[in-house]
Amino acid sequence: MLAYPVVLSQLGHIMVSVVDSMMVGQIGTVPLAAASLGNSIFTITLVFGLGVSYSITPLIAAADGRRNYTRISLLLLNGLFSNLLLGILLFIAGYFFSPYITWLNQPEEVVRQAIPYINILFLSMVPLMVFQAFRQFAEGLSLTKQAMYISVIANGLNVVLNYIFIYGKLGFEPMGLVGAGWATLISRIIMALMMGGYVLYAKRFAAFHRFLTFRHLSFVHMYHIFRLGLPISGQMVFEMGAFSFSAIMIGWLGARELAAHQIAINVASVTYMMASGIAAAATIRVGNQKGLRNYRAMQVAGTSSFVMGVLFMMISGLLMIAGKNFIPSLYLDDQVVIELASTLLIIAALFQISDGVQVVGLGALRGLEDVRIPGLISLVAYWVIGLPVGYILCFKLDFGVHGVWTGLLVGLSVAAILLFWRFKMLSSRLSK
Repeated sequence: MLAYPVVLSQLGHIMVSVVDSMMVGQIGTVPLAAASLGNSIFTITLVFGLGVSYSITPLIAAADGRRNYTRISLLLLNGLFSNLLLGILLFIAGYFFSPYITWLNQPEEVVRQAIPYINILFLSMVPLMVFQAFRQFAEGLSLTKQAMYISVIANGLNVVLNYIFIYGKLGFEPMGLVGAGWATLISRIIMALMMGGYVLYAKRFAAFHRFLTFRHLSFVHMYHIFRLGLPISGQMVFEMGAFSFSAIMIGWLGARELAAHQIAINVASVTYMMASGIAAAATIRVGNQKGLRNYRAMQVAGTSSFVMGVLFMMISGLLMIAGKNFIPSLYLDDQVVIELASTLLIIAALFQISDGVQVVGLGALRGLEDVRIPGLISLVAYWVIGLPVGYILCFKLDFGVHGVWTGLLVGLSVAAILLFWRFKMLSSRLSK
């Protein structure tokens, strides 16, 4: 019961990219390739911000297990301030560096359309980080349904606004890919306002509002948030950065290959984000039981999360194989791209179990506040093993885009094995 609302909330983040890609694909292969490039770069910023925000949940879960309501109140204030500040900094940094996308040796027309789109996405980080602060606070208290409802509403709004802005409806001029960016920004502002209103005005949180003043800002609490959050961000950047760099390598092959990659990675991202919802639930359950010092229940919570993740991803892989020819046709009508994307979906299906195990492993380890070694594991698995294997297969052995994706399969499998072993070792040590 704890997992499914988190699953749907996590899904909300990636569905923005999925809907953008599907609706933009209807206006051409180049805009879809530009969406792929823009989202690949923006994803690095997104996961960095999300990683810091994720640290709020285990800290609050542990404090809730000890019934330390003063600490929970201070974490709400300082988590909100930290997230807002980080969101502003990420927007400024992203906007400053976006013109340098031209250095990535991508098709010129793809880059031209990607830059204004990605700048709007960078701006959307500010309201998104505010939403995350309130969401992670509520989820740390095991209140997960409200963020789910808000994510569903915001994604519905995003679809409507996409239709209006991309294609030029209700008197608006057609904006193409840029219209998808504006739709994303507006929907994320609404998400932040709704989640903030829930936390700040619901009676169940009244006990936590007494420290919501500037004089209670605490560098100690912000230090704890960033001390735990930055390694989580580092791990996520290592992982998602590998996928983003894979998109850049595929862009060297051409716009059609990049468009096919965007379709396949969209589908794989949906299942990944749903599995990361199970991982977030694992963080809450493991962190809460650790706070209670009930180490046997903590170990059971983590292990059951692994089982849930594997079962879900097995089903996802089978669905990918069954729909490998139909799913790409939802994005565009370029037959060459559709055929290429369908073959990539087979590789995506093969790495589903590994992807599920590694993301649940990261969530369970966050509940143990173990974040540094998992970050190192991600660095080695993706950047030392996965990407070099993909590069060699693609450019040296002429496997093309399939070689890059095989490298991702190898990296995910290495990460899954090492993270599962790490959780079993640490939880067994605590439960003795």
